[in-house]
Amino acid sequence: MKAVDGLAGRFIVEPGKPFKLSKLDPDDTAGLEDKPRYAGVLQRNIRRLFRLQTLLAASEDYAILVILQAMDAGGKDGTIRHVMTGLNPQGCRVTSFKVPTPEESRHDFLWRVHKAVPKRGEIGIFNRSHYEDVLVARVHRIVPKRVWAARYESINDFEALLARNHVVILKFFLHISKEEQARRLAERIEKPHKNWKVSPSDIEERKFWDDYTEAYQDALAKCSTPHAPWYVIPANKKWFRNLAVAQILADTMAGLDMKYPKLSYDAHELIAALKSPA
Repeated sequence: MKAVDGLAGRFIVEPGKPFKLSKLDPDDTAGLEDKPRYAGVLQRNIRRLFRLQTLLAASEDYAILVILQAMDAGGKDGTIRHVMTGLNPQGCRVTSFKVPTPEESRHDFLWRVHKAVPKRGEIGIFNRSHYEDVLVARVHRIVPKRVWAARYESINDFEALLARNHVVILKFFLHISKEEQARRLAERIEKPHKNWKVSPSDIEERKFWDDYTEAYQDALAKCSTPHAPWYVIPANKKWFRNLAVAQILADTMAGLDMKYPKLSYDAHELIAALKSPA
């Protein structure tokens, strides 16, 4: 399983190094053959994540922030559903960032994001994030270039602040091809239990594929840092996407210096008291 163990190093965007999104294959599976053979690896990581979440909650030393970004139909919801399925919902919160409300628009672009950052002992998952302000805002020219271009530095400063306060940040870009996106959107439209998720604007956005690719490439290159790295996860194969995200997340959490707190009482005395007659 050496291929599985090396996924973080394979898919990380190396800070400060040249990066081309077009050179990464969305069909890549790191040499792993098929879903049935590696389904057990995903399930083991889901069990690992539950144990690590329990340790995270007990120690209260760190918070975990998972950021998911992708083109439409890239698999953000599916990743949350399959990878986070074994977590205790009491210590895990998913936040979806949509069009800013009037109140949010009257603040700086990071205001609504900071409010959603998990506290130590908890896991937070962002379905889209503050990166929309250098993606959608850029592609659709919602703000001038001088505004969105300055946001990369603000984002890096913001994430550095979180990291200094023991928020462990993992950012995953779920990388699909334009052809795979078309197939998934068509599948959604054809199925009544899925077509409510599709709107004409989703199809219209495909016209901006190249613009979004360029915007993502810049965001990934400029904002992958040692304390908040970006991982580009090949996501054409859903089974591999789930396996890779779960493996990287579990390995990162396992590498943290977390310990269960020492008891403030003598456990043996407490057990003896329970066994003694009332």
